[in-house]
Amino acid sequence: MKGIIFDLDGTMVDNMMVHHQAWQRKLASLGVYMTLEEVMKEIHGINEEIVLRLFGDRFNQQERARISREKEYEYRSIFKDQLQLIEGLPNFLNEISSANIPMAIGTAAPPENVNFVLDNLNIRPYFNSVLHSGNVSRGKPDPQVFTKSAKNMGVPIEECLVFEDSVVGAQTALNAGCPVVVITTTHKEEEFAHFPHVLKFIKDYKGFGLRDFVYC
Repeated sequence: MKGIIFDLDGTMVDNMMVHHQAWQRKLASLGVYMTLEEVMKEIHGINEEIVLRLFGDRFNQQERARISREKEYEYRSIFKDQLQLIEGLPNFLNEISSANIPMAIGTAAPPENVNFVLDNLNIRPYFNSVLHSGNVSRGKPDPQVFTKSAKNMGVPIEECLVFEDSVVGAQTALNAGCPVVVITTTHKEEEFAHFPHVLKFIKDYKGFGLRDFVYC
């Protein structure tokens, strides 16, 4: 692989349950009551698209943006004291960087959350490209965020390896035409059984390195 693309939430930081909790609380305040299991299954993608999908024309564009900001503020408030990279990822990032392999982040997260992680953990210099929800016009599973990431790195998308944690993210990688390594922070292996392009499942990055690509 000539380039590596990371998703962010659930892939670099184990924060998806916090996002689910924040969505559950926010939706309840708007009169939609969902279990955490329902949130985990149904709520994915760009925030404004989620609100539009759930509520139709009940909210205008400005209101959808406000709801999105409020949900993300609650997420950051909950997660701030827990913020850290998934175990083993710091060493893996160092190894990739030392091998001069370009890296990118392609996430559906809003820019405030991306900055929250990259700047508080001081990892922005590792990445040749960082794309968030504000950089694309179509959210996952549309492959736009990955194809743009590959272009920014100067690497053909089919020669990129994607790291993802979600079924939707895996579908996005398939739609982009590139293989994926799945981090099982939020979903079980059997949920990915129908995908032909999953090279490996890992629970974290501890002990994982470039040598593992030989087996992928």
